[in-house]
Amino acid sequence: MFDDKKLWKERAGGRVKDLGRYLRYIFNGHLVIVLLFLIGAGAFYYQKWIVTLPAGFPAELIIAILIGLLLTYSPVYNFLLEADQVFLIPLENKLKGYFLRSGVISLAFQGYILLMVLAVLMPMYAHINSTGFRLFVPFLAALLIVKAWNMAVDWRIHYFVQPSVKRWDMVVRYFLNAAFTYLLLKQANLLFLLLMVVVMAFYYRSFFVRTRNMGLKWDILIDGEEKRMASFYRLANMFTDVPQLKATVKRRKWLDILINRIAFAEDKTYLYLFSRAFLRASDYLGLFIRLTVIGALGIYFISFGLGQLLLSVLFLYLTGFQLLPLWNHHQNKLWVDLYPVAPKSKLAAFHKLMMVILFVQTAIFALFILIKGEILIALLVLLAGAVFSLLFVYLYSKKRLKV
Repeated sequence: MFDDKKLWKERAGGRVKDLGRYLRYIFNGHLVIVLLFLIGAGAFYYQKWIVTLPAGFPAELIIAILIGLLLTYSPVYNFLLEADQVFLIPLENKLKGYFLRSGVISLAFQGYILLMVLAVLMPMYAHINSTGFRLFVPFLAALLIVKAWNMAVDWRIHYFVQPSVKRWDMVVRYFLNAAFTYLLLKQANLLFLLLMVVVMAFYYRSFFVRTRNMGLKWDILIDGEEKRMASFYRLANMFTDVPQLKATVKRRKWLDILINRIAFAEDKTYLYLFSRAFLRASDYLGLFIRLTVIGALGIYFISFGLGQLLLSVLFLYLTGFQLLPLWNHHQNKLWVDLYPVAPKSKLAAFHKLMMVILFVQTAIFALFILIKGEILIALLVLLAGAVFSLLFVYLYSKKRLKV
């Protein structure tokens, strides 16, 4: 006798156990200290920035744009596995309770994130609006209901095969979410809010009627679940080996000009391999770009030199630390061991690539400070970045790689 409750408990319990095991590695070590420092510094500057806001600042519009994105992305964590396409499809009609529980736990998790984001944005709203924080709970309650609506619509979209339906749904829902949030924050007339609710209800009903006699697209559901877990595994892989991680490769032909500069020589073998992996495999390049952009913008808007200096070093550390898994990128490929290359050249190549990456990031940080006209601070950032890069690559990374 099939028991959907037992299946859901096993799947959800296994997922929680899996996440907990890797989260211990993620939040262990120096990274927690760095994150706490970044959060503290961000909160300090955020508070100072709020004080400078003029009376006519469009806080409601900015919050609506950001919250709209958060509401629109509302997947249901279904805990499905690849083999379910074969073994569970015949039981689809008996899985309503399974998917409902998945929706509830998904709403609880995403609702907590919504609570955190709203709590961060609310001081900006309270500074502009005379009501202050008094409407925080009603706002949160209304947005949670809209979040549940988004999850219900997103689930219905999984009955369609056409990617265009998914794309247009995301666009339409984003504008509905942003408009509702804006009217809510502006404390618009209740009739306008009720009109938005009616539009949302009809929007969901249109999909419900069209999909009532259709079956779930299991391949799409499973693919979405695998992509979400792959994102988490890529994060965890920066701290420990993750057997479940499946490597992905992107050609990025336009970056070949950087690879072609490496000489065709025996001692450059590992430099070529690591460079190729950095530019094409998984998300190393994306991680470098994201951290560089965030760090450069943070450094640009910070107003005093010491803060710019510390922030640049912190982002260099985050970049270097999260690129250390690149060392093990080829560990499961036996053909690499057949190369007639001295083992010490592998370490030398890795160190060289890391130095180039961190030096490039340091130069970008210094350039952003130089744009502001702060020549002395830019030179200090260059010097501090160079010294930190040398210490990180040739001292710290050696110990981490041994571990």
